[in-house]
Amino acid sequence: MISLRGVGKSFGGFRALDGVDLEVPAGRVQGLLGPNGAGKTTSVRVLTTLLEPDDGDALVAGHSVRTEPHEVRRRLGVSGQYAAVDDKLTGHENLTLVGELYGMRRREAKARAQELLEHFRLDTVPRGQRAGTYSGGMKRRLDLAGAIVARPPVVILDEPTTGLDPRGRRDTWDAISDLAAGGTTVLLTTQYLEEADELADSIAVIDAGRIIAEGTAGELKAQAGGSRIDVLLVPGAPPEGALRAVAEAAPGAEYDQRAHRITASAPDGPETLRRVLGRLAAAGEPVAEAALRQPTLDEVFLKITGTPGAARLPAEASTGRSDS
Repeated sequence: MISLRGVGKSFGGFRALDGVDLEVPAGRVQGLLGPNGAGKTTSVRVLTTLLEPDDGDALVAGHSVRTEPHEVRRRLGVSGQYAAVDDKLTGHENLTLVGELYGMRRREAKARAQELLEHFRLDTVPRGQRAGTYSGGMKRRLDLAGAIVARPPVVILDEPTTGLDPRGRRDTWDAISDLAAGGTTVLLTTQYLEEADELADSIAVIDAGRIIAEGTAGELKAQAGGSRIDVLLVPGAPPEGALRAVAEAAPGAEYDQRAHRITASAPDGPETLRRVLGRLAAAGEPVAEAALRQPTLDEVFLKITGTPGAARLPAEASTGRSDS
């Protein structure tokens, strides 16, 4: 349903996309992750026909963005980083307007608007309440509803939870899950790695305009070296002795000063944890807790790109050279 085939795009001397290949089957949620300037937003702009690629081609539902941009737009719903709603209209009026812009008769557009308000749990809002009074999470749900008024088979979500509080993010996650459950193909760009972990069937990591890793969250986590051990030190305890003890039993031991925690690889899983605990006990080093866990997507991201994964980005420059 989404296909990028050798897509290249340059802005002056800056190569934003450099031979990007990506295939997304129908009914899947595809996560697209990348650090600052990696090429995520440029990819979205190519797929939504806002930019024409210099090289290669992109297809949406089998239609080329180069030769059939109108057909692409007919089959595509888009929700950007900021909710595109009219604050002076009610939720129902916003969705009705979108339906009419898609060519629906007014009665059909009104019925579809009411259906979507109920689906996104916005039907409890007083009918005459303007969207400008909605919370951030409510506006985001209304924006997602607007993206699917015409029942497009493909929806592109560009950092859909930017600026939302935890409850708003969770509500948006639920809405995205509902889209996928209904058979919609979703491309999700995000800087919140737990969001990709929660929602995406498959994840592609883009860096310097190229796809450098692809797979499920579990497959990408395996690239970070398997299981990890966390040792939380007793508050106020000096870390040097505990760090030496852990390093003797597990590879790659590192101390996180802010969390007062030591993290290390656990190539033998529980056996590595037993060795670490034995060394700590023999050295008389007190610990608050110790645990064996799988690597996080943040650790995967850092290993693959060398860039901390959850850093927020500045606004994209109007030239398009700084690509979120």
